[in-house]
Amino acid sequence: MKRTTIMLPEEVDVRLRLEARRRGTSVAEVAREAIEKQLPAQPDGRLSFFAVGDGSPRDASERVDELVGKSVARRRGGRR
Repeated sequence: MKRTTIMLPEEVDVRLRLEARRRGTSVAEVAREAIEKQLPAQPDGRLSFFAVGDGSPRDASERVDELVGKSVARRRGGRR
C-alpha cells in the first residue's frame, strides 16, 4: 500500500471518524472503501485518446505518430 495525505473539510473529517468508530475499524479503512466506491473501474490498458485493438486501423503501428497527433489535435479543438 502507498501512503497518501489528503485535506478534508472539518465536517467530513468528523463524519469519517464517527463512521470508523461506529464500524469498529480504522479511519483509513473507511476512507479506502469510500474512495474505491467512487472511482471508475480500472482501465482496460488502452490509452484513453487512442484505442489500440479491435477497430483500429491495420497499419496503426506504422502510423502511430500521425494517429496520436490527430487525436491530440481533436482534443485541443484543432485539426491535423
